[in-house]
Amino acid sequence: MVSKEVILTQCGLENLEKELEHLKSIKRREVAARIKTAISFGDISENSEYEDAKNEQAFIEGRIITLEKMLRNVRLIDDEETSSEIVSIASTVILRDLEYDEDCEYTIVGSAEANPAESKISNESPVGKAIIGKKINDIVEVSVPAGMLKYQIMKIS
Repeated sequence: MVSKEVILTQCGLENLEKELEHLKSIKRREVAARIKTAISFGDISENSEYEDAKNEQAFIEGRIITLEKMLRNVRLIDDEETSSEIVSIASTVILRDLEYDEDCEYTIVGSAEANPAESKISNESPVGKAIIGKKINDIVEVSVPAGMLKYQIMKIS
């Protein structure tokens, strides 16, 4: 089975590497200490501390495996690949909502870095798909569950 390519900016790559290092060097030790303490309480069959620690351990190990797999399949987007002429991954775009005449700013990132709270949207999201490859002043229509949204691309950086 071929693994999916993970598209990341340099910042996104550094964040995933930091998370992986933190999980391996700190969280693993913390959870191992919790398990050891819980075992010292005696009978583990009715020990909620032990159960909680084992569940956290399983989550941490799963996340480590996921991160390692992602990092093996990274395609790094560098600043030279971005343009102020055409929307691409790593572009920051100002869109004008033509229905409400409001501007919003998004940075287009790979799905592993997407974080709507930070205005980072995936290239695979409906808006991301609609604006990739477009130019300033282009008007795009985005189909969403609530209907159709119309945006004009005001700025690309």
